[in-house]
Amino acid sequence: MKQNMNHTRVSYLVLAAYFDTGPLRFLFFLLVLVLLLLIVFCNLLLIVVICVSRSLHEPMFLFLCSLFVNELLGSSGLFPFLLLQILADVHRVSAPLCFLQVFVVYSYAGVELSNLAVMAFDRYLAICCPLQYRTLMTSNRTGALLVLVWFYPLLAVMVLVSVTSSLQRCGNVIHGVFCDNYSMVKLACSDTTFINVYGLAILCLLVVFPALLILYSYARILRVCLSGSKQTRHKAVSTCTPHLASLLNFSFGCVFEIVQSRFDMSGVPGVLRVLLSLYYLTCQPLFNPVLYGLKLTRIRSLCARLLCGDS
Repeated sequence: MKQNMNHTRVSYLVLAAYFDTGPLRFLFFLLVLVLLLLIVFCNLLLIVVICVSRSLHEPMFLFLCSLFVNELLGSSGLFPFLLLQILADVHRVSAPLCFLQVFVVYSYAGVELSNLAVMAFDRYLAICCPLQYRTLMTSNRTGALLVLVWFYPLLAVMVLVSVTSSLQRCGNVIHGVFCDNYSMVKLACSDTTFINVYGLAILCLLVVFPALLILYSYARILRVCLSGSKQTRHKAVSTCTPHLASLLNFSFGCVFEIVQSRFDMSGVPGVLRVLLSLYYLTCQPLFNPVLYGLKLTRIRSLCARLLCGDS
């Protein structure tokens, strides 16, 4: 009988952060649906523009295309799930679906930071080594970097989710609006030493190394700006501003998620806690295409041409 109860308790997870919104649930559903459609439209538009325009088949724009594809990945891991939960009377999810969401969301975060790190390195080469840029950033190296950006975060997160799913769980309540690995580990009643050690390794692999590459790249860019001409500084500012804005927006979102999931936020209103936890999964996928679409003249003009049918 005890085994049956344990099996029942861990076969699904309850999402405790949802609260009854009454008739407003339909308004929330509509707002989330509109946001999802905007994200899909903006990212797909820029992906199509970059893919069909041979003039944009350069490392910088290929890395941007990878970034936009990743925004669609992150959105697919959250928004359909969120729409269903908004309309549901009972907020629970099966364990396999929960782990699938953990895989998608964590893969999105890992690929996002890795992509931003490679973009920072690309800008460093373009600004600090302009004459050697084309020989340093060849098509083969660009392809290898894109494979690296996607392969090692997906592999690392796959192992993480596999190890977490093998833990014996004695609880089934997650205090959030979507599944995350930290909450799943907290539910475990078996030894978590290995998953904790592996989590630290993942932190170094997916966060520390990309962060060091970003810091190194911008330190070199800053050095060139301080010693270079006014034209060099203007070029650096114009090309790095969108990337820095995207990086800061994503970093703030991750900090919000870490703070609200690991610290006592009982004094914070429930709606605000939900918004903080969803920030980097909702704002970043819309922020990036709008930012780059408006900031980069070549992308903006090609988007206008594609939408308006101008030749």
